[in-house]
Amino acid sequence: MTSPDNRRPGASRRAHRDRHGRGLRGRLVPATVPLARTKAEIFDDLVLDTVETLERRFAKELAGVEFAVEDVPPELNVYDSDVLEDGEVPLARLLPGRPGRQELPPRIVLYRRPLEFRAMDREDLADLVHDVIIEQVANLLGVDPDELA
Repeated sequence: MTSPDNRRPGASRRAHRDRHGRGLRGRLVPATVPLARTKAEIFDDLVLDTVETLERRFAKELAGVEFAVEDVPPELNVYDSDVLEDGEVPLARLLPGRPGRQELPPRIVLYRRPLEFRAMDREDLADLVHDVIIEQVANLLGVDPDELA
């Protein structure tokens, strides 16, 4: 060890925040506190709130519809008419079901990162998610979005 007198000129003693290199020992906040939730979990809750409200009102029409969340849209050069876009960025996609041997139910996919990017705060994000889901469900059912809202 070098004493403070034997150090090189200009060399300063490094301040160690964690003497033993262990890092933090536990969570900063308890799991029950809202601060402990990730952005993805918060987004999923916003989607679930809107979907549950719609399913209560339109249980029969939405019986087989799947709702999904993806972080970002897939890399495609051209999007079909089943994609709800803001400029060039997809926000959601409606995949209509395919009857037949491989019966696939209709699916509505929301893209989390583009929607979060457009929202100013959590309330704005909740409104945007609600509007996008209403738009996609209206397209699926062939009705005007104002009838669902």
